[in-house]
Amino acid sequence: MEIDRKVINDIVKGLGISPNKDLGQNFLVDPLVCDKIANSLDLNEKDDTLEIGPGLGSLTNFLVNKSRMLDVVDIDARMCNFLSTVYKPNEVNIINEDIRNVDVSKYTKIIGNLPYYITTELVTFLLEKSVDCEKMVFMIQTEATNRFLDDSGKEYGAVSVLSHLLGTPKRLFSVKASAFYPAPKCGSTVFEIKINKDVDREKMISVYKMAKQLFLNRRKTLLNNLGGYLGDKEKGSSIITKLGLPLTVRPEEIKPNVYVELYNLVKEVNL
Repeated sequence: MEIDRKVINDIVKGLGISPNKDLGQNFLVDPLVCDKIANSLDLNEKDDTLEIGPGLGSLTNFLVNKSRMLDVVDIDARMCNFLSTVYKPNEVNIINEDIRNVDVSKYTKIIGNLPYYITTELVTFLLEKSVDCEKMVFMIQTEATNRFLDDSGKEYGAVSVLSHLLGTPKRLFSVKASAFYPAPKCGSTVFEIKINKDVDREKMISVYKMAKQLFLNRRKTLLNNLGGYLGDKEKGSSIITKLGLPLTVRPEEIKPNVYVELYNLVKEVNL
């Protein structure tokens, strides 16, 4: 079933399924945009695919039958009940659950229109737990995009360190508010993370966890944060000097690959 603005309106009126503001629901109603987002995932018949927050199935329509398996997870039982009337169990496996309670380790491709209020938490969760994933495609509010794509600056943080260490994040295209019902007050952006299967996942996640601690006090220098992390400011000073960095450097000025070097030195001094 192809979703467009008329179909969405008919469903909303006929079944009384209105968007839930508390869940950040905005239904995609432009089939051309939906097709473009779905194609960004590069699905093939060997993929095990996960869609997060399918809503009324705008993207699902363009994902079904393009991979070996398609699971859709939505926390809203109304959406799951509706989708169960549209798709057969052998076409789409519908899961009514909070995605954070789902085992995502088996999926090779992941896609979703993520709610703003838990975007960072969800992307972090998926990067950490999706051990077999090759590519992720997400649509989020534009103002949040830089926190996953930047490798320096004020929006740069631990989750960006994680996304760059585990893969290659890239901005794909913007989506106008008019493509949704109801129209959100801000623009949306679709971005991808191509996962690097050659990296040491466990180590990169450990680097991320260290970086997360060092980003807790962004106004402080790396030296102050690292000294607190190690419980020894002199050790922190020695490590920063070995990296060839000034002692005044701040966490947002450290590139993701340098955090790996920093992690290695921290491991050495703690032996």
